[in-house]
Amino acid sequence: MKIVSWNVNSIKARLDHVLRYLTDESPDVLMIQELKGLEFPTDAFINTGYETHAICQKAYNGVAMISKHPINTILEALPNDKTDEQARYIEADINGLRLINIYLPNGNPIGDKYDYKLKWMERLYVRLKELRDNDIPFIIGGDFNVIPDDRDCRTPKDWEGDAAFRIETHKAYRSLINLGLIDAFRALDNRAGQYSFWDYQAGAWQKDNGIRIDHFLLSPTIADRLTSCVINKEPRGWDRPSDHTPIELMIK
Repeated sequence: MKIVSWNVNSIKARLDHVLRYLTDESPDVLMIQELKGLEFPTDAFINTGYETHAICQKAYNGVAMISKHPINTILEALPNDKTDEQARYIEADINGLRLINIYLPNGNPIGDKYDYKLKWMERLYVRLKELRDNDIPFIIGGDFNVIPDDRDCRTPKDWEGDAAFRIETHKAYRSLINLGLIDAFRALDNRAGQYSFWDYQAGAWQKDNGIRIDHFLLSPTIADRLTSCVINKEPRGWDRPSDHTPIELMIK
């Protein structure tokens, strides 16, 4: 199976890009984030042979599964906070795999937004631990808004104090890894300078001044089936692109 994660930064603005990507790459499942709106173009994907399940929010956030296979939705929100109305989480069984698609909070500026990010990560830990305790293999992918270490950004000093790079964020992210999860990309590629996001400002794309914040984490039995995990930079170079680019996972 080919499973892809991509923060599209508005499905309305990037629908043509997503349809082009599906035609070019033909993934089994495309997990997208940051839909930015209540309307989701289900019919456009049905016409290309994909079914969808989207969790939407007015103007902000939003996640969706786009799949060649039936989608059996398990959860439409991250558990343990019924007051949280932000559309950031969807969990589903697809073709025998438990897939989780997340848009983890950015957390900037530091303050209430950062507190929300850390609490969200604590809740995510609880859910993933529950799956591990119940021996349910899973793949979690999406925009984590976490720069795992120095090699995942061009100039670490520039990110000091940012919510994606603070020590509290790193500790919360490592707690996920310590559940026995495998960073699929790093399992196969240890090179520095491999990025999934380039800001629109200051010529970041042209200068390759990026960060790696889009990830796939695999539970151990699925990690044993990993054959490839790559960052596909091509869509970042398209006209009016998202500031993120797809990360592509292959499972045998």
